[in-house]
Order: sequence, then C-alpha cells, then structure tokens
Amino acid sequence: MIQDLFSVEGKVAVVTGGTRGIGYMIAQGFVEAGARVIVASRGAEACAEAEASLSKLGHCVGIAADLSSEAGAQQFADAVAEREAGVDVLVNNAGANWGAPIDEFPDSGWDKVFDLNLKGVFHTTVKFLPSLRKSATPEDPSRVINIGSIDAIQVPNLETYSYSACKAGVHHMTSVLAGRLARENITVNCVAPGPFQSKMMAQTLRDFGDHIVSTNPRGRIGTPEDMAGVAIYLASRAGAYVTGAIIPVDGGAATTR
Repeated sequence: MIQDLFSVEGKVAVVTGGTRGIGYMIAQGFVEAGARVIVASRGAEACAEAEASLSKLGHCVGIAADLSSEAGAQQFADAVAEREAGVDVLVNNAGANWGAPIDEFPDSGWDKVFDLNLKGVFHTTVKFLPSLRKSATPEDPSRVINIGSIDAIQVPNLETYSYSACKAGVHHMTSVLAGRLARENITVNCVAPGPFQSKMMAQTLRDFGDHIVSTNPRGRIGTPEDMAGVAIYLASRAGAYVTGAIIPVDGGAATTR
C-alpha cells in the first residue's frame, strides 16, 4: 500500500555514533517513525543520555562500544544479538576526524581515523551479518547505510587528509559490499553529508559558517529532517531496490559546482 511506502515501523535499526550529530539525527528519525533503535557510542554516559532522551519519543537503547577494533565490533554485535533476534538496518556512522598542516600531519592521525572510519565500517558490517541475514527477505531486504562525506567527492578546504581519504574508501567499499551482499537480500548504500550542525563540524561552522551558508546553492546548512529523511527512505520499502548508491545530502555544495 502506498501509505506504507516509507514506513520503518517495527524495524530494528542500529545506529553507531548515534548519540550526537548526524547519528543522533538518524536515530531520532527512526525512533519517531516507530523503529526499535539501538544507538552506540564509546562513552557509556553519552549512551545513557541518548537513551533517556530518545526513549521519550519511542523505543531506544544505548550500548557503549568501541568500534575501532575488530574485537570491539564483535562485542557490540553480540550485545545487540542478545537483545534482538535480528537487525533490519545497520547505520555505520561512528567516526573521527583529524586536522593538521601537511608538514605536521602525524601517523597517529591516519591510524585513529582509518581504524574507526574505514576498518570499523567493514568490521561492524561483517560482525552484524548474522543478524542482518536473519531479517533479510527478497521483498524486504536488510539494509546497511554507510555515512561517507562530500569530502570524498570534492577536495576539502581544510587539511584533513586522512578523513577525506578514508571517506573515499567508505564510498568505494559501499559499492564492493553491495555487489557481494545483494544476492543475500542485503542492500548497502552510502549517504555523503555536506554541512550539518554536529560536534565534528562545530569549529568549522564557527569559523566559516557564514561563508558556507552564503556559498551553498540551497543557502543553508542541513537540518535533522534532511538527514532522517534520506535514512528512512533507504530503510523503507521505497528504497528496497536501491543498492550500491552514494547519495550526497549537501544542498548541492559538491554536486552543482
């Protein structure tokens, strides 16, 4: 029925890095749409705060997890499996950034960012495959939604070398995983956000916010509804035949210039 086209009611959705920023926007959208949501963050306190806040709107549980290692991804997947028989939607959003001048950019700035932003996406997806397979059907596939960045599409203004490189890796890995998992009724897509209000973007918006807004084709930064909307589309029946896609959500910042 057409009225159910964008429904995610009753689905189990896991959102990593879901206690703040873009992850929280997606988690809140899923909760308000009737999904059973699990959010993850490294900090137990942040998880408890997000759980308390989002539980006022629907069903939400917070689980502390460090997804920068394969062992941490396994522990998180096991914790979710103890709560839910299967997982319908996995949003790989947890991420870190590092900025430094090119002559000073340290090796640790590569390791930290790649371990979480790229290897973490792969390990988390793999460890959740048993739960995703349990929920997957030909008519209603399970979904993996990776969060990339428009910095993987355009050359960023800031010196965040490891961040833009790893997000380009996330974009390509999305296509590779989509090809591998399509026959198992699991779709894999990627959202590439532009400027949104988040902790990671806070300093950039303080320093360059007016310029970013004035040069954005839509004349504003993204809102929670913009991010929740694309995630709900991909997770609902409306997006069931879409896989391997990279979807910029940036007001045209990287796609019209």
